[in-house]
Amino acid sequence: MFDAKAFSPFESLAAKLTFYATEGDDGSHDLAHILRVFRNAMRIHATEGGDGRILAAAVLLHDCVGVEKSSPLRSKASTLAAQKASGILERLGWAADEIAAVAHAITTHSFSANITPETLEAKILQDADRLDAIGMVGAARCFYIGGRMASGLYDPFDPAAERRPLDDRRYAIDHFQTKLFKLADGFQTAAGRALAAERDKRLRDFLTAFMDEI
Repeated sequence: MFDAKAFSPFESLAAKLTFYATEGDDGSHDLAHILRVFRNAMRIHATEGGDGRILAAAVLLHDCVGVEKSSPLRSKASTLAAQKASGILERLGWAADEIAAVAHAITTHSFSANITPETLEAKILQDADRLDAIGMVGAARCFYIGGRMASGLYDPFDPAAERRPLDDRRYAIDHFQTKLFKLADGFQTAAGRALAAERDKRLRDFLTAFMDEI
């Protein structure tokens, strides 16, 4: 059951925007993901500052267009979401400069888009979203997405890819090396980097334990 209080102190904004927050049935980009990113963002915001209302709107709408990881449109997903979010906020009477600020944050949050965030709010959103891709939640999301893409867990004869190219479309565990372990080095804020270091260690410890078990 939806509880706007979970998005304190932006309950009224969440009540208006969560209807648009997700699209499709991707459990790695559902309302639980939005809430986790919101909490990450508010934690960073408390240290780094920035406009909380702009940031909250960007968090709530950053995944308002759903594009599967395997889609050729994946790199355009954040741009499409920014365009949709701009229309939503315009209908709600937001000022043009505020809409532009939210749209920029949404456009630049995506790893696939590879666009540098220029504002503090955009940097915080990117950090908050990437925090959800590492650590224990990141491991869970990796395997969930692998299942959606019909990937295997790992190559039973060469799980560490010592004698083959990494292929994260075929084996979910390969995604740790192709992407997840690279994320911690790219965080934009000091608060985000500190949180990322903790979660990156958890992710690496997880892979060590996983390899030991198999």
